[in-house]
Amino acid sequence: MRINEDTLLEGKRVVLVPYNAEHVPRYHEWMASSELQKLTASEPLTLEQEYDMQRSWREDDDKCTFIILDKKRWADPLVQEQECMVGDVNIFLTDPSDPSLAELEIMIAEPGYRGKGLGKEVTHMMICYGVTKLGIRKFEAKIGMDNKISIAMFKKFHFNELSASEVFQEVTLELTVDETLRKQLQGDMSLIKEREYCKVRDSRHGASQPHTDTVNP
Repeated sequence: MRINEDTLLEGKRVVLVPYNAEHVPRYHEWMASSELQKLTASEPLTLEQEYDMQRSWREDDDKCTFIILDKKRWADPLVQEQECMVGDVNIFLTDPSDPSLAELEIMIAEPGYRGKGLGKEVTHMMICYGVTKLGIRKFEAKIGMDNKISIAMFKKFHFNELSASEVFQEVTLELTVDETLRKQLQGDMSLIKEREYCKVRDSRHGASQPHTDTVNP
């Protein structure tokens, strides 16, 4: 989505950045995992198809995607951004006639980062972003029935079970944003640092370059 192509969101333990071409090889490695394919109901793609998908997610008006970075690792400019990647999070506008309805999807791809509360922080950040920046008023989340941890997490955000599909082995959860919640999320969004991604990235790259002394001849 063009609206977030130069948006960086910084939380307590994570940094969210736009999904760019440089992230594709690492993402492609993740999606070769049969476990992640099952959890995300995805089919394996070639690397070329993954690049096409990245361009689609960046340009389509109905997809808002961020890559999740480990903030602590990312704070070290000597660590490449791809090495800080731990997952991704998406907002999909699923109904062309109702741009206030969206599906929220999160993936913590790196096993070592699961069960540590990062998913909860990212979900909160994206709900705040969706409400304040995209005008979302209703969220849905479709989760595999076996993924009890994710179902429990969304329910902590007051998502209610809308339906269950035995055929697809998934449940659909829903959160309606009323005026009270909207104001609360606007306040929460003020605690999330929003910056221009390109400037931060260029600054970070500059800081990672070794300094040399100039000696006049």
